[in-house]
Amino acid sequence: MALSVTDLLIGKLATILEYEGTTIAGVRHEVDKIKEEFLSMKAFLADAEANKPKTEGQKLWVARIRDLAYDVEDIIDEFMYHMYAKQTGGRLSRGLHKTIRAPCNLWFSHKIAKKLQKITDVIKAIPERNQRYGVGLVGGGGGATTSDDIQKLVQNQAESSFFIMEDELVGIEGKKQILMGWLMDDEQHQTVISVVGMGGSGKTTLVAKTFTNELVKRHFDCYAWITVSQTYDAVHLFRSLIRELYKSRKENFPTILNAMSRIELLELLVNYLESRKYLVVLDDVWDIKVWREIKVPLQDRHLGSRVVLTTRNEEVASNSFGVESYVYRIQPLQKNEAWELFSRKAFSTKQHKTCPTELKSLACQLVEKCEGLPLGIVALGGFMSSKKSLDQWQQVCNNLNWYLHNNSSLDPVRNILLLSFNDLPSQLKHCFLYCSLFPEDYLFKSKRLTRLWIAEGFVENMKGVTPEEVADGYLRELCFLSMLQVADDFVSVTSSGTSSGRPKKFKMHDLMREFSLSTAEKEKFGYVYNGREVMEEISTRRLSIHRMEGEIKSWRGMSKIRSLLVFDTDMSSLSFLNTLVSRFKLLRTLDLEDVQIDNLPGAVVYLFNLRYLNLKGTLIEELPESIRCLRNLQFLNIRDTKIESLPQGIMRLLNLRNLSMFRYTWNLYFNVVRGTKAPSNICKLQKLQSLSIIESEGDTCRLIANMTQLKSICISNVKERDEIDLWVSIKKFTLLQSLGLMASNEEEILPVKAQCPPLPHLRKLTLFGRLQNVTPWFSSLHSLTALFLHWSRLEEDLLPQIEALLNLTRLCLCNAYVGDELCFHRGFVKLMRLELLNFASVKKITIENGVMPNLRYLCVDSFMELKTVPLGLEYLSTLQYLGLKDVPIEVIRPIQKGGVDRSKNQSSPTSIYCRGFDAA
Repeated sequence: MALSVTDLLIGKLATILEYEGTTIAGVRHEVDKIKEEFLSMKAFLADAEANKPKTEGQKLWVARIRDLAYDVEDIIDEFMYHMYAKQTGGRLSRGLHKTIRAPCNLWFSHKIAKKLQKITDVIKAIPERNQRYGVGLVGGGGGATTSDDIQKLVQNQAESSFFIMEDELVGIEGKKQILMGWLMDDEQHQTVISVVGMGGSGKTTLVAKTFTNELVKRHFDCYAWITVSQTYDAVHLFRSLIRELYKSRKENFPTILNAMSRIELLELLVNYLESRKYLVVLDDVWDIKVWREIKVPLQDRHLGSRVVLTTRNEEVASNSFGVESYVYRIQPLQKNEAWELFSRKAFSTKQHKTCPTELKSLACQLVEKCEGLPLGIVALGGFMSSKKSLDQWQQVCNNLNWYLHNNSSLDPVRNILLLSFNDLPSQLKHCFLYCSLFPEDYLFKSKRLTRLWIAEGFVENMKGVTPEEVADGYLRELCFLSMLQVADDFVSVTSSGTSSGRPKKFKMHDLMREFSLSTAEKEKFGYVYNGREVMEEISTRRLSIHRMEGEIKSWRGMSKIRSLLVFDTDMSSLSFLNTLVSRFKLLRTLDLEDVQIDNLPGAVVYLFNLRYLNLKGTLIEELPESIRCLRNLQFLNIRDTKIESLPQGIMRLLNLRNLSMFRYTWNLYFNVVRGTKAPSNICKLQKLQSLSIIESEGDTCRLIANMTQLKSICISNVKERDEIDLWVSIKKFTLLQSLGLMASNEEEILPVKAQCPPLPHLRKLTLFGRLQNVTPWFSSLHSLTALFLHWSRLEEDLLPQIEALLNLTRLCLCNAYVGDELCFHRGFVKLMRLELLNFASVKKITIENGVMPNLRYLCVDSFMELKTVPLGLEYLSTLQYLGLKDVPIEVIRPIQKGGVDRSKNQSSPTSIYCRGFDAA
């Protein structure tokens, strides 16, 4: 983490040197020197990151460098804060801490330069001090566990899977039968089977029990099991493969094997496998490069050979491999299975392995923490088997993250999690740890999370790519590596990130979170306050308040806080919140989502360093004019507040990238959502990439043409007279990915008759209002993935115009058609989610065979005249959810009595929701 901190700081220093040259003129020389020192340190810290410090002296050295990096960040931010206060004529001076008041800039620059010089001297003195006390370079000496040691421990755990007795396993038999079916089917082409899941999910155990099955072994001429380390060597891999293959046939491998070159090993393997049907297991594959190496000798001879990979990387599992392939995604144990496995371990000495009544509640809590993760359940159950008293159990429940880091009985879990964490690049480590600041089981939305990462400075600058796109890539990577879990019910992540929809909600596995919380506290990265302890001194950069009991008193180091997130939605004391914010004068992010305050804390406008302000769901009615002081603000979210218009001062926020300002009314009528009024000079915010929903007034539709960086915009109160100005402006939005237009009222014709300009990047289109006819340019939107038509009330069938949109994954139609039948004849090949809402006259819905082959979610809501369930449900083989809401009771009565007639159905929805009314 010290390397990560230094990496980010060097990036920050470079940015300051590039963009703030005039401002830092008085301290530029010292900033340059600091930057050079940190660049020199990176080489040593890279070793520390890879090998981990082995002695206490080395640990202290690395921690000291991290703290120095934080100190430099504090000094630079303090300097920039002071200079801005002077530039604004002292307006902010009253809100500044005494230590940074100064009579003149020259004196203050000299003071800051001296602070930087002092840190430079300390950095230069570190090697001399290390030499004096015999502290060697990182990587030498003995003592602490290194990454290589952890890999060996994890490999030992994996090898133990071969010797686990069948009666110690739970929930494995059905999974094993599926794998055996794939291994022993009649397919003569080579097949690759990938078993994917997070560390500790039981991948290796499952495959080991399948691999050792005698029926499986007899099905192949030879077989081999190879454990692939993160730092594998191809030549060593080939030698191990040869040994295992020969061993499976009880043959002696060549005595000169260790002396053979890479090309000789390849030649031997190719010849040996030429006429043999083989089974090869590659356990714990971290990178697809392994397959590229191993596929050379593992050629497809059409003999029915099989290759099995276990991996925690979704991207590896999703690879096509150029041959027939299957993917088995390990699912968590069911609740009853998890309880059975835990009981076997925790209560092994009890009669019938039964949990004592007084421990039942705490045992359930611990099992839930494991979220069906077999390794966690086994390790935690074994650990708790030695705990006899209620107090001991309570202590573990309250302090699980401490025990994960400090008790050897839980080393198997810690090592698995640590191995995944250590493998992450520096930037992803920060992003991953940030997720632990959210509450347990919290579903965080992708946009909120990625914007926080950007505001924190975690996202690296990449030429030609926006920070938002880079951050989305980070999020996908964490999901591919099973570090985060996709929580959307009806979308999934793919290696491209697009073919199966774009997931919007994610969660962190409880054990992952417990592990990362401890790491975050230890590295001074972040701290979660839950109201149980008294905060007297906290050394951290980020504070997350989950629960308040009383008030937080002042403590040393409050000025070091860069991020404040409040999840206690019952906190309503504005004066306390204002006091708290005023002490965190260098905040970069402030997240108050759903906190029940009715005014913006006054201290917020003094937060010069603020990049991110989230007020979503608060009771705030207006923003003050002084909001203009937040000149570094990049993200402002006032969605679902009571704010109906923005102040003139908003136009001073020239760095704003995202402005979210709409209010849902949560009904199925026309006014389902409302926009916010903005001053005309908002068009000066030329860095804006996302703006929703702005209420059109006067020349709004013409003036927005200046905002050429927009990727997403939604405009309400659009009138027919705006049509020419509107489309002239949209033509200039060459980067547009999402467009929303809302008519002023339900009788106003939405002005979309004009020929749509080319919108090659448009992914989402939302139209609220009447359409005179089906817009002909719909079919030209080839990149469109989501289409929402609300209150269109078309008299002609709109489906033929949109059925050919090849990339459409979501379609929502609300009162969009006034005919009496909806018939899906063809197309919609990628559609996954279909919502049909508020059709007053439709009597019949028909879905023909072959249409919507990937549909997972179907909701039919408020169909007053519907006569029967949608016809053709039996063809929807991938359907997972069927919702029939507010439809005549005779439509859903057959389902309530036993379900739809599924004699022809290829599969049944896993979830069905019905709510009807009596039409009479």
